[in-house]
Amino acid sequence: MTDLILFRAIFVLIFAVSAAYLRPDGIAAWAAALAGCGVALVVILLERRVERISLKRLIGISFGVIAGLVSAALVSVVLGRLGGQNPAVIRIAEVVSLLAFLYFGAVTGGAKGDLLNLGAFGGLFGIETDVRRNHKILDTSVIIDGRIADIADTGFLDGVLVIPQFVLQELQMVADSADSMKRNRGRRGLDILQRIQKMGHLTVQIVQEDFPHVREVDMKLIELAKLYDCKIITNDFNLNKVAHLRGVEVLNINELANALKPIVLPGEQMRVFILKEGKEYNQGVAYLDDGTMVVVDNARRMISKTIDISVTSVLQTTAGKMIFGKFDERANHAPVERSVSGPVLERNAAAPERPQRREQAVGESTS
Repeated sequence: MTDLILFRAIFVLIFAVSAAYLRPDGIAAWAAALAGCGVALVVILLERRVERISLKRLIGISFGVIAGLVSAALVSVVLGRLGGQNPAVIRIAEVVSLLAFLYFGAVTGGAKGDLLNLGAFGGLFGIETDVRRNHKILDTSVIIDGRIADIADTGFLDGVLVIPQFVLQELQMVADSADSMKRNRGRRGLDILQRIQKMGHLTVQIVQEDFPHVREVDMKLIELAKLYDCKIITNDFNLNKVAHLRGVEVLNINELANALKPIVLPGEQMRVFILKEGKEYNQGVAYLDDGTMVVVDNARRMISKTIDISVTSVLQTTAGKMIFGKFDERANHAPVERSVSGPVLERNAAAPERPQRREQAVGESTS
């Protein structure tokens, strides 16, 4: 960034010195230097704007400008053939037609540039497009979450992970927060970024693009994804919905985690530990090792016990998966008991002796 600023300063200085030396129309040297600085600043502003334009739109603008120049040249030939008593009017008409055709050509070409098929150019521009499509932008929430580092470590992610500068600023603000919980989350996010940067099979790129007219970070991420024509990696539910509405593809970590959970079909048997009481009458709530909630009917009296249940239905949502089951007391005469923090105990050892006791009782009654 410092080298770029230095290069632009030298560029402005060269324009100013050249204008002061040439002094067009004999104006003063200081006025010519100011005019040169102004022209150089305009060129820099145009360069800043052009670098944000997509390749398709830039090609469309180029074709539009060429078409505008050709049209203006044809109009100039026609006006020259007509002649006239006032050549100044013809000269003004030629300048006006040139500017008008250039403007309409550039605007129309830029608007229709997204319809271009770069594959028709024989792969001349396809490499840059493929590289941009292989970019993936990281959201603040997914960096703090930390699971993205585990996924990247397994090799399921490739290409370039893009980290915008405004996301780094938000992480730094969270890390410098007065709240200890927020401060720990921010520092965790910075540690996750350092861990990702050390992975040899991934390339982490920090980009300086910003959108000053957009205040929300989520909307800046969407605009950056449109500019780069790439995807956003996040676990934010709201960002996921808004991005889909704006036509931006999203890779949701929560949806990936839900897809990797084991499939449970209705009618299967499961062994769960009833942790607490459910919201409805006579319900118990259990949790699997991956955090999936299991709601069990007729299990209110089995809190702090491990029981066998029958799965009745499975509810899959974007927020997670819920399993509904039913506890049959007749099929679970001797549930396995355990404390909340203790190990699982074996089934009651006296259970196999019940048939013998029943036979003894029947013999005594007959005698």
